[in-house]
Amino acid sequence: MSSIAATDSHATGVAPAKVIQPAWVRVMHWINAVAMILMIMSGWQIYNASPLFDFRFSREITLGGWLAGALLWHFAAMWLLALNGLAYVIVGLATGRFRRKLLPITRRGVMIDLKSALTFRLSHDDLSTYNSVQKLLYLGIIAVGVLVVLSGLAIWKPVQLQWLTALFGGYDIARYVHFFCMAAIVAFLVVHIAVALLVPKSLRAMIIGR
Repeated sequence: MSSIAATDSHATGVAPAKVIQPAWVRVMHWINAVAMILMIMSGWQIYNASPLFDFRFSREITLGGWLAGALLWHFAAMWLLALNGLAYVIVGLATGRFRRKLLPITRRGVMIDLKSALTFRLSHDDLSTYNSVQKLLYLGIIAVGVLVVLSGLAIWKPVQLQWLTALFGGYDIARYVHFFCMAAIVAFLVVHIAVALLVPKSLRAMIIGR
């Protein structure tokens, strides 16, 4: 079948579409997306049971119905996100994808690309190459993902993992760290979705790879 496609493309003079996102990236990306959404919505319900600030999230955007139900959803999504995220990092490092896609990154490059992005002049012609702003965001969200899991574990098992809770400065501070990591992930998702809507071919590449 592939030989037929290759023959057809050669006969028509049209080169086969370049693979932008390999299958393992696409599968893990969508698993992470689902896990993050489940964790955020259930996390908002958990937050409502003991809010850190003078506001609560609307029940229409929370998951679980009540504290116990939200905790069940949160823990289930936590393991999905942690295991899939760990696999993503391991494969990304082993295949050299992170090195090729996310490095090098320079302060000057970030400033130039950020200025272009804010003035809507940032080019998205070559989806196989990340600009400096994308590199910074992706590296940042990986770091935040690690931090949100660790702070979550510190909150979940403050006695069994008291050394981890102590690293965050105690249970209460770990809750604030967890909350602000969640806020950073939500902000990343908003930007990520906005870019996908503005550059539809990037979304297509994450679905079909090309």
